Amino acid sequence: MSLIDFLLAPRKDHRGWNTPNEASRILLIFVLVIVSYWAWPISDGMIYMWLTIIIMVSTFILSIGWLILSYASQNRESRKLTPSVGKKQS
Repeated sequence: MSLIDFLLAPRKDHRGWNTPNEASRILLIFVLVIVSYWAWPISDGMIYMWLTIIIMVSTFILSIGWLILSYASQNRESRKLTPSVGKKQS
């Protein structure tokens, strides 16, 4: 299995539902870090404005990014979210 398949494969949780893939999780962290760094000088150090800018800009970027990733991950086989998914609890 290639790295691309690993990143784009949906993850199956303990209920059997497909959750976001690893690429979506990485995109979330990446966008929040980059937008936070970019927004600080714009907000002039005002925490409320900084958080507002982060939320507004990140929401837009993540919506587009996740849409693109959902198209890229179509028709890929799901992988388990963690190794313990599917094991019986005793």
